Amino acid sequence: MDERLPDQSMEEILASIRQVISADADAARHLRDAMPPPPEDREEDILELGQTAPSEDEDGPTSDQAEDRVEEAGKPASATLAGIAIDPHAGANTLDGMVREMLRPMLKEWLDAHLPELVERAVAREVRR
Repeated sequence: MDERLPDQSMEEILASIRQVISADADAARHLRDAMPPPPEDREEDILELGQTAPSEDEDGPTSDQAEDRVEEAGKPASATLAGIAIDPHAGANTLDGMVREMLRPMLKEWLDAHLPELVERAVAREVRR
């Protein structure tokens, strides 16, 4: 185990995990409460070719305003995530190490499936520039 970290009891570790989960749940609740309710009739939200999007005066906030509200609502959750410290040198017998080892095969599988396409798009974008 890392010498810089103090020894913690299982109860302290579980309490810390519960605290982070609670903070995440509070942030998610705040985000959900800040979002506008879904429209009743989804047919009105579909634009046909040649139509223009409604302005703020007609049907409520513009998409820029909605994006701003979503961004503001997501700030507490982002701050919570930013405050979580992950030790990249944690041993395999720590929570960080165990999570890293469990995610490694999933990440490899995802990269094998998507990396060639991502690289092709990046190269095509650079060639266009």
